[in-house]
Amino acid sequence: MSVAPLARLRFCMALLSALLLSPACIAQNRPAPPVPVPKKPPVGPPAPQSRHYPILLLAFGNEPNWNVRIGLKGPERFDRVGYPPIPLEPAEVTYETAADTWTYHAKDSITGALVAVHLTREGCTDATNDTLTAAPPPGGKYSFLASIDHAQIGSLKGCARVATELFPKINNQPDQDEDDDAEKKPPVPVSTVTKFQSPVAFAYVNTAGKIVFKRGAAAHVIATPGSQLAVSRDGKQLLFTHQEKEERSIFLYDFATEKSTELVRGSVQQPFWSPDDTRFAFLNFVDGHWRLWVAPVASPQTATSIYAGEINAIEGWADSHTVLVDDSVQLARISEDGAILFSLPLKDVYGEVFGNSSADKIRVHPFNPDLLLVSGEVPNPPAAMPKDPHMGGAAGLALYEIRSKRRTMLTPPNMLAQDAEWSRDGLQIFFTGWEPGKSPATYRIFWDGIGQQKYASGTGLVVGQ
Repeated sequence: MSVAPLARLRFCMALLSALLLSPACIAQNRPAPPVPVPKKPPVGPPAPQSRHYPILLLAFGNEPNWNVRIGLKGPERFDRVGYPPIPLEPAEVTYETAADTWTYHAKDSITGALVAVHLTREGCTDATNDTLTAAPPPGGKYSFLASIDHAQIGSLKGCARVATELFPKINNQPDQDEDDDAEKKPPVPVSTVTKFQSPVAFAYVNTAGKIVFKRGAAAHVIATPGSQLAVSRDGKQLLFTHQEKEERSIFLYDFATEKSTELVRGSVQQPFWSPDDTRFAFLNFVDGHWRLWVAPVASPQTATSIYAGEINAIEGWADSHTVLVDDSVQLARISEDGAILFSLPLKDVYGEVFGNSSADKIRVHPFNPDLLLVSGEVPNPPAAMPKDPHMGGAAGLALYEIRSKRRTMLTPPNMLAQDAEWSRDGLQIFFTGWEPGKSPATYRIFWDGIGQQKYASGTGLVVGQ
């Protein structure tokens, strides 16, 4: 082949190659880029499923009568007839899907005892009424079976229903201002007692050492000095102990006539009216021991000893024929024929809190014999409790439940407290209290420990009518 044709061939091949590799050709032959696939976000844990039944509920039962309020956070309050309410601290909630059952765990805010409330979605007729409404629903059938287990009180069974009307403030988005205020200052506790009856008749010893006997708006100051006061149930008469040198007398003061009459004289003390105001019990020192005696008010000279054992203190009448006493070892109910009908070791009542001393008092609730009001010496007080500057110890008050052995301390902060007495309605407690550096006075609180206020400028107050 000649050189010229070979050169032309090479030129054509070069030209063809250039055309094939030109940008236009390349662009026409390049494959389309892949469409980007959006990335999936990382898979997190499943959203938590609420185990709380999303409506406010009331669980309740009868015989005995009880109820538990279950709010948005869980159980809030446990009520029983004849006892102060128990505030609860809600804890975790467990839910069993198969059985459609909720278990609300909580803690007794006062004693720390564990509490569990069980609800099952099933028709229930075990409770005839929820005690907070006028009548049960048609047919007496409620939406849930319910029960509560309290580590000290035991187990109770009943029913439950939706009860949004009992919870006046339901707000899933609280007002910010209210939250800010709550952070600045702690909430003020509000007593659950809304209806109570102030005493009509009561007596106390004023700052001058004189007995003041008050009935309604009228107040009498008794000339004869005395202590150990006891107002009759009808509020018309007063018993008190008067001491002159080594001898004592029990006097009767009549509010209408304003006269004092000596009933018995000797080594006597601690008079207590019977529930029907016809007799009085007292201690008489015989043969080197304090004995329990009872006398008719109309004929005190016929007083008789009803129990041969030694008595440390009378704590009142348990009923119309039974006197409650302690003998330094046990608390006992003694009938007028001398039989011991019931006894309870004092170490159970006092526990590790109170010392067994003459300053101690035990008073039975007016309507619930299982509930005791205990006041007296606290030999080993906590650091926060003020001490008696003269004796070094302290004094306080508490409620004690005999069956459950549940103890609720009621001593106000920064105060010594003793000589506690029930009001006749059983909702108020009167006691002698004093703060360090101040004079003692009579104070009143409700049985849930709230509502403290000064009641009288005196000590040893007792309630009659």
